[in-house]
Amino acid sequence: MINDIKADAQTRMGKSIESLKHDLKTIRTGRANASILDNIVVPYYGTPTPLSQVANVSTPDARSLSIKPFDKAMVGPIEKAIMASDLGITPTTMGMDIRLNFPPPTEERRRELAKTVSKEGEAAKIAIRNVRRDAVQHVAKLLKDKTVTEDDQKRADADIQTLTDKFVKEVDDVVKEKEKELMAL
Repeated sequence: MINDIKADAQTRMGKSIESLKHDLKTIRTGRANASILDNIVVPYYGTPTPLSQVANVSTPDARSLSIKPFDKAMVGPIEKAIMASDLGITPTTMGMDIRLNFPPPTEERRRELAKTVSKEGEAAKIAIRNVRRDAVQHVAKLLKDKTVTEDDQKRADADIQTLTDKFVKEVDDVVKEKEKELMAL
């Protein structure tokens, strides 16, 4: 029973790390990356639709993205959605091809992005600590129900804390790597 609680906690903490990595992919580093556009939603015949479902996104070179809508009527809405996003990039349209050129970010912008990365890391740590709290509460409930002994509870709490420390360190490593990538531009 305790092993199930620890396995569940480990799975949920792992999902927090994966979520952090996914969120950090959408932060612009100066290099073109199609995942930067993952959060952009375009109105497609009245229905909000992810950009990747209405257009083909490719990276012709390291500093630009090419967006080719499947439908010619989508060029305008895609431009508007990109302009309304917080990317800070103005699209250039040539017929059916929308191009995004990524200039290298300024020092000030890189510092802002590094702060954003730190905030995302803190949010992931909070999620991991919430998972720890839930797991410890489940073990305490087992003790209260007299399903486990106090020694089992203490051992389980120590194991859960070790697991938490491991995942918090992993969050720190992911955040440090992303900040290094941002500042090295």
